Amino acid sequence: MTLDVQLKAEPASMPDQIAYSRKLGPLTPFVGEWEGDAGVDSSYHNKDDWTTETTYFEKAWFKPIPVQENGQQVLWGLHYGMTAWRHGEEAMDPFHDEVGFLLWDKAHKQIMRSVVFGRGIAILAGSEAEPHDKVLRFDARPGEPCYGILQNKYLLHRAEIRDFKSDFTVNEDGTLSYTSDLVLKLAATGAEMHHTDRNKLHRVKCYHPSAEAN
Repeated sequence: MTLDVQLKAEPASMPDQIAYSRKLGPLTPFVGEWEGDAGVDSSYHNKDDWTTETTYFEKAWFKPIPVQENGQQVLWGLHYGMTAWRHGEEAMDPFHDEVGFLLWDKAHKQIMRSVVFGRGIAILAGSEAEPHDKVLRFDARPGEPCYGILQNKYLLHRAEIRDFKSDFTVNEDGTLSYTSDLVLKLAATGAEMHHTDRNKLHRVKCYHPSAEAN
C-alpha cells in the first residue's frame, strides 16, 4: 500500500488450526486483520499522462457476516476493507481504499467478490471454487449479466475497464498474497494497458479464535 510491526502475530499454522470444513469454506483463513509492506502498484496516471510503479503499505480486515439467503441460495461470507498508503506517506491520506464482500456459495461451488472502489467503480467478480481451495480467483467483464463491471462516466471515457482478474492465495506460512489486474483502454494513447497490484499480507489480529465450532 515503513511499518513492519505486527500487533499480534499469529502462528504460521493458524490456517490449519481452523478447520476448512466450516461454513466459510475457503474464506476461513481470511478472518482477521492484516498488514503488508511489499505492495507494488503499476498504473496509468490520467492527470500526468504517464505510467509508473508505486510501492505501498497496506492494511486489510475481513469480518464474518450473517448468513445471506436468496430463496434457496445460501451465502456465507466476509465484509472486508483494504486501504493502502504510498511508502513515505503513511501519515497522510491513503491513495487507495476499497470495501466489499467475499461470498461463498457451497451448494453451487461459487466464490464471489463484490467490491466498490472510492474512484467510482463497482465490480462483482467470481468463479468456481472448492471448500479446501487455497487459491481463489475472481473474474469479471463489462456487460456480463452475472460477473460484471460498472464505472463512472469520466473513467469510462478516459480509462475504460475491459477486463478484471484477481486472486488471493493462502500461503503455507500463514500469509495471504493477492494480485489484481485491470485491463484498461486509455483515451490518451488509444491503447490497452494493465493496471496491476500485488502484495503479501501478514495477520496481526484474529477476531474469533473459537471459530472452530461448526
